[in-house]
Amino acid sequence: MNTVDLKKIKIQDSFWSKHVDLVRKEIIPYQWDAMNDRIPDAEPSHSVDNFAIAAGLKEGKFYGAVFQDTDVAKWLEAVGFSLAAYPDEELEKTADEVIEIIEKAQCEDGYLDTYFILEKPDQRWKNLCEGHELYTAGHLMEAAVAYYYGTGKRKLLDVATRLADLICKTFGPEEQKMHGYPGHPEVEVGLIKLYYATGNRSYLDMAKYFVDVRGVGENYFLNEMNAPDYEPVFPDFHDYDLLYAQSHLPVREQKKAEGHAVRAVYLYSAMADLAREYQDEGLLEACKSLWNNMVNRRMYITGGIGSSGLLERFTTDYDLPNDCNYSESCASIGLAMFGNRMASITKDASYMDVVERALYNTVLAGIALDGKSFFYVNPLEVWPDNCMPRTSREHVKPVRQKWFGVACCPPNIARTLASMGQYIYGRDEECIYLNLFISNDTVINAGEKEIKISVETKFPYENVCKVSVSNVPEDGIKIAIRKPDYARNYQVAVDGRKAEIEVLKGYVYLELKEDSDIQIFFEAPARFVRANPLVRADSGKIALMRGPLVYCLEEIDNGANLSALYVDAKTDIREEKSELFGGSILLHFRGKRIGDTEWKENELYAEHPIQWEETELTAVPYAYWNNRGMGEMSVWIKEIYS
Repeated sequence: MNTVDLKKIKIQDSFWSKHVDLVRKEIIPYQWDAMNDRIPDAEPSHSVDNFAIAAGLKEGKFYGAVFQDTDVAKWLEAVGFSLAAYPDEELEKTADEVIEIIEKAQCEDGYLDTYFILEKPDQRWKNLCEGHELYTAGHLMEAAVAYYYGTGKRKLLDVATRLADLICKTFGPEEQKMHGYPGHPEVEVGLIKLYYATGNRSYLDMAKYFVDVRGVGENYFLNEMNAPDYEPVFPDFHDYDLLYAQSHLPVREQKKAEGHAVRAVYLYSAMADLAREYQDEGLLEACKSLWNNMVNRRMYITGGIGSSGLLERFTTDYDLPNDCNYSESCASIGLAMFGNRMASITKDASYMDVVERALYNTVLAGIALDGKSFFYVNPLEVWPDNCMPRTSREHVKPVRQKWFGVACCPPNIARTLASMGQYIYGRDEECIYLNLFISNDTVINAGEKEIKISVETKFPYENVCKVSVSNVPEDGIKIAIRKPDYARNYQVAVDGRKAEIEVLKGYVYLELKEDSDIQIFFEAPARFVRANPLVRADSGKIALMRGPLVYCLEEIDNGANLSALYVDAKTDIREEKSELFGGSILLHFRGKRIGDTEWKENELYAEHPIQWEETELTAVPYAYWNNRGMGEMSVWIKEIYS
């Protein structure tokens, strides 16, 4: 499948519009202020000033992480996606001014990284393991392509191609070139997008080289670290683990998702792109193995990945702690990127089941409903009192933050929400694929005709979806509609007549010979879900899901000490339509609480029998937790048997 032009997708959805519209109305302006250090009491960014200083327009020193430039790049990418759907002269003017500064900061040979320009000009390309130069370049390339598609303007694209040309001159298999690869994968994705935008095959080949050489022979990063002029950046790297940056084996031999979760899924996304472009079956098989290990043994029910707060990494199969995990928002975004690519290659809707899970849960949880505060880490259980600095849970925040010194996630969420349309449809020469149930109006080119598709739905709170297809070509068109893994009693009607359906790899295929109205109906009631018994953290517990939404308990509804609550999975679940969170469905059910009336104030251990107290419990969508103030939260509830 190919994606559909974002300019031709207009989302008007009862669930998603409040998030997508927030990007241009609140998130982009807020993040612009954050990057210019205008948010009171927020951590400073200085990222725009770094470019201005490198351009000679301001006096000062570099501030921030080595990859601070990427905040501006991801912001520009979000702006490009937003302008594609919603032209805005003032926003475009602001973006153009930033691009002008970026262009002035670029060195004559095409090099562009403000940390190394300002702080370490003699250290270019000497610390690929930690320096993030190629990672930073990749995000600039992605931003340039998005802005070019959104506005038609080439200035940032020309900056990116000059940088890409330098990278192609610097790295490669030739004897006179460097034989390294990025410590943090990302440039591969950027180069591939730059190839799609420019047609320059050398960018695609460069991405392939970086992937092919990774983990081959003597480890490049270890050799770097042993060089006499090596200058370390991060203290955490003093005892370097090759798994951390997926350089422990050649990529085609990797079978398990290892190391830093964001690095992993960015690498896997590039591997999927290259498998498609080069028809590389070995690379595709590696992608399938890595995907299966990740989603079937190392992924949270919310679509979060990366269970260790230390080094933000995968650990081992079934190690999924709930109160000290990392599950970075960027990692779930990368998971969605990877899954979307795998669905496109294989035309297997099971990949989109996982993409949907990540988007509706962890990705949305990363941002407040007002667009002005963010989670970097996405735990499944929070007790605010023990989220203490200098402890094993210091990375867990009980409230969303205004900004971060290392602010990867906020602009990453912005660019994802601004480009939601890329996940709704797929397209090949014969068929249009509907992957997500989101209300929209879309135009898709089919030869000389433009097929118009209109989707109306109130999913995920109502499981009816109407799809109107008009301007169908004379020779007809195929439509493939995803059947979600949680859907029961799935039915399809075409022009009011029930269709006989056959599900192929999670899609129902329909052949349309004329303009048609399609109606999809299925049941997706609230249900209790258990984890594999090998997930020790969830043994004897249950979680609540309704469709793709994971639910959680919050202290504001259920009182303190959520760990004292127990639920019988046979209990009835009552659904309530609510105006809370801009419109949602709340879940109510009976449970039991362990009482504490017999326990004395200073009594820590005793033989008191359990006293059960009947209680009414309320669960809310996990994506919206902490939008009503700080308090305890838990996804998993202890199970009691009647």
